[in-house]
Amino acid sequence: MAVQTMLIVDDSRLSRMLVKNFVQKVQPDWNFIEAQDGDDALKKCEGQPIDWMTIDYNMPGMDGVTLSIKLKLKFPDAHIALLTANIQDSVKNDAASIDIDFIQKPITEEKIHKYVGG
Repeated sequence: MAVQTMLIVDDSRLSRMLVKNFVQKVQPDWNFIEAQDGDDALKKCEGQPIDWMTIDYNMPGMDGVTLSIKLKLKFPDAHIALLTANIQDSVKNDAASIDIDFIQKPITEEKIHKYVGG
């Protein structure tokens, strides 16, 4: 199987580090691209094959749902998860309506391993 690439988008450096560390424990060969917001993510993934994504909901500028819609158009086969502490039904419904996963913060090793098949 080809090496997978994961895009981690979160304005919190700590959150990005946690996700990356948890994924690396079960998927040590994966490549990672980290971005601090939506615009940064769109720039960094240009021309890259992205297979997996975790996207924070609350970020400066573009929110995670808007970013997910844009990335889904570019990478229709990628696995996308919205990471958020906002557990309102409207946010869950937004994620469901665009067919992406929803992972409630706080980020835990168990939640991330379940998502990436660890």
